[in-house]
Amino acid sequence: MGRGLQRRWQKWWNRTVPCGLLGFLLVAMPSPGMAASLEGVTFPDSIHAGSVTLPLRGVGLAKFMRTISLYVAALYLPSALEPDRVLDDVPKRLELSYFRSIRRAEFGRAATKVLADNVPPETLSILAPRIEQMHRLYEDVKPGDRYGLTYLPGVGTELALNGVVKGTVEGADFAAAYFAIWLGPDPINQALKARLLNR
Repeated sequence: MGRGLQRRWQKWWNRTVPCGLLGFLLVAMPSPGMAASLEGVTFPDSIHAGSVTLPLRGVGLAKFMRTISLYVAALYLPSALEPDRVLDDVPKRLELSYFRSIRRAEFGRAATKVLADNVPPETLSILAPRIEQMHRLYEDVKPGDRYGLTYLPGVGTELALNGVVKGTVEGADFAAAYFAIWLGPDPINQALKARLLNR
C-alpha cells in the first residue's frame, strides 16, 4: 500500500471506525412513528424522555466495506420539529446499538475530531471541561451494548449505557455542539444524518 493511500486509509479509520458512532454504508429508513428492526436490533416507535414522549424519526444501519456491520443508530425527536432545528434547544435522543467491541478511549478520541469540524474553536474552548466530563462517562462496549444520548432542555445531556445512566452534562450549548457530531453541518457522515432526520 502506497504512503498516500495508507495515510488516507488511516485518516478514515481514525475518524470513522474507533468510536462506533460513525458510518460508511448506511441503509434502511422507517417512516416517522413506525418501529424499526434492523439486523436483529429493534427500536420502539417512541420513547419517554422525562415527561416528554418522542417519536422515532429515523434509523440507519452502518456497515464497513459493505459487509461488516458496525452499529445501528436511531433518532427520536418531537414530531413537529423541522430537521433544520434539530440542534435547537429541544428534546432529543440518539440511540446507538453496537456490533463491535470498542474501548472507552476511542469514543472521546473520535468525537473530538468531529467536534472540531463543526464547532468554532472559541466555543470548543468554552465547552472543553464539559466535553471532557462527557468523555469520562464512556465505558468499553461489546457487541449488543447500546448507548443512549438524551437531551432535555433545562436538564442537560444524559449518557446511558444499556439503560443505566452514567451521568448528565448541563447546557443547551453543550448539547448543540455534541449532537453536531451526527447532525451538524459537517457531521461524521452526511448519509447517516439524512437517514436519522428522515430526509
